[in-house]
Amino acid sequence: MPSYKFNYFDLRGKGETCRLCFIAAGVPFEDHRIDRAAWPGEYKAETPFGQLPYLEIDGKKFAQSGAIASYISREYGLYGTSSLEALSIDGVVGLAADYFTNWAKSYFEADASKKTELQSKLKNTDLPSFLANLEKILTANGSGYFVGNQLTLADLSVYDVLENSYRDHPSVYKSYPNVLENRKAIAALPRIAEYLSKRKATEI
Repeated sequence: MPSYKFNYFDLRGKGETCRLCFIAAGVPFEDHRIDRAAWPGEYKAETPFGQLPYLEIDGKKFAQSGAIASYISREYGLYGTSSLEALSIDGVVGLAADYFTNWAKSYFEADASKKTELQSKLKNTDLPSFLANLEKILTANGSGYFVGNQLTLADLSVYDVLENSYRDHPSVYKSYPNVLENRKAIAALPRIAEYLSKRKATEI
C-alpha cells in the first residue's frame, strides 16, 4: 500500500471528505494539520497550486480536494460497482458541491446586511431544496444509501457538507426522514464513529 500524507488546515473545510474517505476505507494516512500562521511562509510555496489541501502519495504531491476524494474512493471501494453507479455518485457529489458553494457565500460574506440576507436564503431556500433532492434520491434508491446498497463517496460527501447546517438549522431536517436516517447510519459506522468521537470540534 502506498504511503499517504494528507495536508490541510486544522479544520474540516474542503479537506474533511478526503479524511472521511480514508477513515471509512480503513486506509492508514498521516493527517498533517498545518497552522494558519505558518501557511504563507513555510508551506504555500511547496504546494502544487499554492493552495490546500493536497495529498502526498509516496512523496509525490497531488492537489484538489475533489480529485483526492475521488482517487481514494476509486482505489478503496467507495465508488460503486459500475460506471453507472459512479455516474450517480458523481451527480450527488456535484449536488453537494453546489450546496457548499452557497453555504460558503453565506458564511464568508463580509457585509453584515448581505450576510443576513444570504443566511436567510440558505436556511429557507437553498438548504430545503438540497435536502428535498437528497430525500428524493434516497427514497428512489431504497437501500438507505444514495447509490447502490453500500457506502460510497456520495454518502460521505453529503455527510460532510451538511455538518454545519445540521448543527445550525436542525429543525429544517424534520421534513426529510431519509436524509436523517442516512446521516445517523454513516455516523454509526464503526470506523467513522471512532473518528468522530475523537475529532476536534471546529467552527467549519
